Amino acid sequence: MSKVKYQRVLLKFSGEALAGTRASGIDLAMLNRLCDELAEVEVLGIQLGIVIGGGNIFRGLNASQQGMNRVKADYMGMLATVINALAVQDALETRGLKVTVMSAIQMLEVAEPMVIRKAVEYLSKGHIVIFSAGTGRPFFSTDTGAALRAVEIQADAIIKATKVDGVYDKDPVKFSDAQFYRHLDYQTAVEKKLQIMDLTAITLCQDNQLPILVYNMKTPGNLRRLLLGEEIGTIISGGKHA
Repeated sequence: MSKVKYQRVLLKFSGEALAGTRASGIDLAMLNRLCDELAEVEVLGIQLGIVIGGGNIFRGLNASQQGMNRVKADYMGMLATVINALAVQDALETRGLKVTVMSAIQMLEVAEPMVIRKAVEYLSKGHIVIFSAGTGRPFFSTDTGAALRAVEIQADAIIKATKVDGVYDKDPVKFSDAQFYRHLDYQTAVEKKLQIMDLTAITLCQDNQLPILVYNMKTPGNLRRLLLGEEIGTIISGGKHA
């Protein structure tokens, strides 16, 4: 077996990723393809935590901008992430993997309460742990929730899955002259407003020197290659590379 570069990681991907070609909801073909990739990573012996957004079901910020109370809208968005977590758990368990869903909002019938000590224990025993319901508090994005969980479980890196090859200075889908960054430091990412994650999430990673790895989840096998140390995507860390 090839030697892995990271022993414990936190993978963050959007709820929209589960929608696939659909406008909303969960595309089962996309769900299965994603879980096949996660199963490949599990074989490597990497301790894997996951945070999934809820935008394929409900996006709290958008609803609040249309007049809904922000607190209620955010809680609805958190509940959407639990639905996605349960879908991924089910698909992974059908592949014979051990998966635990933890929720920052108590709902004992479907998920365990968010307790970091228990999460670390599960990871150490080979469980994939899916952290749902964000931080459990309104006004925080799932990116911030992912950064928080990554720091709490003392992950070696946080991995942000996207639809493009990494971080660019502008949208590569719209602009053919978009510049790709292989390496960035946290401050440059903030100053250039590159929209990798929100400011709170990046600051949390910077304060704890937690590398952010950004890769293209649409390319099969990319996640496995990234974790084995191949130069894929963009690395955001403390070094002045950019």
